[in-house]
Amino acid sequence: MKQSNLLFMSAAMMLASCGGTKEAGQNGALIERSDIKIEGQRMTPEALWAMGRIGSVAVSPDEKQIAYSVAYYSVPENKSNNELFVMNADGSNNKQITRDNWQESQPAWIKDGKKIAFLCNESGSSQVWEMNPDGTERKQLTQYDGDIEGFAFSPDGKKLLFIAQVKTVQSTADKHPDLPKATGIIVTDLMYKHWDEWVTTAPHPFVAEFDGNGISNVKDILEGLPYESPMKPFGGIEQLAWSPASDKVAFTCRMKTGLAYAISTDSDIYEYDVQKGGFVNLCKQDAKASDGQTEMAGYDTNPQYSPDGKYIAWQSMERDGYEADLNRLCVMDRATGEKRFVSQGFQSNVDAFLWNKDSRSIFFLGVWQGRTQIYNTGLEDDKHIYQLTNGMYDYASMALCGNSMIAKRHSMSMGDEIFSIGQLDSKPFPVCMFGTDTYNNADSNTPVEEIYPVTQLTFENKQIYDQLEMGKVEGRWMKTTDGKQMLTWIIYPPHFDPNKKYPTLLFCEGGPQSPVSQFWSYRWNFQIMAANDYIIVAPNRRGLPGFGVEWNEAISGDYGGQCMKDYFTAIDEMAKEPFVDKDRLGCVGASFGGFSVYWLAGHHDKRFKAFIAHDGIFNMEMQYLETEEKWFANWDMGGAYWEKNNATAQRTFANSPHLFVDKWDTPILCIHGEKDYRILANQGMAAFNAAVLRGVPAELLIYPDENHWVLKPQNGVLWQRTFFEWLDMWLKK
Repeated sequence: MKQSNLLFMSAAMMLASCGGTKEAGQNGALIERSDIKIEGQRMTPEALWAMGRIGSVAVSPDEKQIAYSVAYYSVPENKSNNELFVMNADGSNNKQITRDNWQESQPAWIKDGKKIAFLCNESGSSQVWEMNPDGTERKQLTQYDGDIEGFAFSPDGKKLLFIAQVKTVQSTADKHPDLPKATGIIVTDLMYKHWDEWVTTAPHPFVAEFDGNGISNVKDILEGLPYESPMKPFGGIEQLAWSPASDKVAFTCRMKTGLAYAISTDSDIYEYDVQKGGFVNLCKQDAKASDGQTEMAGYDTNPQYSPDGKYIAWQSMERDGYEADLNRLCVMDRATGEKRFVSQGFQSNVDAFLWNKDSRSIFFLGVWQGRTQIYNTGLEDDKHIYQLTNGMYDYASMALCGNSMIAKRHSMSMGDEIFSIGQLDSKPFPVCMFGTDTYNNADSNTPVEEIYPVTQLTFENKQIYDQLEMGKVEGRWMKTTDGKQMLTWIIYPPHFDPNKKYPTLLFCEGGPQSPVSQFWSYRWNFQIMAANDYIIVAPNRRGLPGFGVEWNEAISGDYGGQCMKDYFTAIDEMAKEPFVDKDRLGCVGASFGGFSVYWLAGHHDKRFKAFIAHDGIFNMEMQYLETEEKWFANWDMGGAYWEKNNATAQRTFANSPHLFVDKWDTPILCIHGEKDYRILANQGMAAFNAAVLRGVPAELLIYPDENHWVLKPQNGVLWQRTFFEWLDMWLKK
């Protein structure tokens, strides 16, 4: 399932980037906070990889302390290390409580705040441990035969819910024990591969008794069933939840396999009875939802019980097969089974949410006009949405702490740090006027940041930012070819001189329906592009959330249509500026952005002088057959290419980039990972081969050990160096 923001890659992605839960323990130099020295105030690949990356955040039960994790990376060691920190709720007395090469992550307060539980691989596998808040008295709590990937203790502290993989597919050795060295994989149905793995296991939720020292009576909630919970590839413990009474577990599951799994996004919320066993489907108890809409046929994920136990909420998509459908906030009355959607006043996705302490309102994260902010909606008044934060930032994760909200925040100019949003109970929430910067609060136009003051609590990478000059980030509204307004982010080089002319890059977003918000990336980082003296043009083209449902849905079945015209609008408008060198324009992008680059290469009418496509779709017909999530292909492409009477599908495949190679005339760099099973590496190889056969200058960067993302430090540095060497070759002559 695609999450609509990069925050959204959960603990699974963090574990992958750390080299897995079984990464070697104490071997090699200790990886910790970098003391890197940077020359010239310019961002470099080494500076990016030197930055600590804040992960999980947990507030203590008395709301006086905060525990959190940080991942540190080493380019020479080509791996990372996770450490844990504790600070006071106001950011004071910040202390690192682990300092070793074991992977400590996912801190959680237990035993009334006297202990911190966490995952650690010190024993050789990922298990649950505990320690004092000062890091002393470490003790292993679980001895499970396998890796524990996520966990949550019950509110009464007597049970442990955890995630672990179970075998679902027979191996070749199972079928043929006399062939133990045979490597062939026998496939009989779809979903045999997913994103970056051959599917042989599924994550299952387990419930165990906990006596304070260890676990017993371990029960697999999905015992004997081949289904996933949480769902691959990004689902974690957020897809499961304890009831306040510790008697129920809600979990997310799509009870499908093979072809049925491959063509459907219909996951549901189930409730497991801890004492009696068995579970019920909370989404499909009746034929219709209480508001008269079709019963939840798309993704239903991430359940949370209200503090008083009367309600359960989850994120819900309406339509099966549409992974980028509007993500609504559904609330069910547990006594009556009545379900209703309480985010109807917000015409964008609910990306994450959190119950208020009074169980009468819900905080949520959502993107609007290129910025992910914190909002609130009430159970009684669900037509009005109230905004708590503002500014050119994206917020991520939320936790209540006294009368404050603890959240991570990032922007195009700064990676994640932890912030406090204060005074939640001192003033009424201001009514949000979407599309404006004014807020109606007691008949006055008071800026929201004055109502809820924001305080930065961590300064994880201050020593690096203090050495860097960041480029200015500017939002521009541009008129599109069909007369609408499009927000485009412009990022300028440090020490920008309007009297100079700069090479300029058009950035093409992936997803295809992921927002160009104030995101921070450790690869597609706009500030490092700007530091190399490029102006970056990043449009929120058709097909992105945060501008209403119509804008978001306009891309499905129209890959070569209005979204491409939007790209031309963005670069053509910026090319009018005297400081943009229109003879030195480049175009770059990944995933759908890579498809965009390949498509634009055959249609750009000599606008661009260089292209870079990462993990892009080159041949649409082959992509339809090769990709694993068929629901995505069916919805966005409109159907199969052999459906000759399907006008939408035929338009899609008629716009396949490989059909326009005869018009390619511009140097192109193709990048792809061979473990990318979403868009197979042969797409990048074919594009490169086509360019060479056409006599177009081309280069191929292929990664045998990377997937849809580049996760290893040295590969990441290689990516950056190759990226800029290519652009400089063609745009800085």
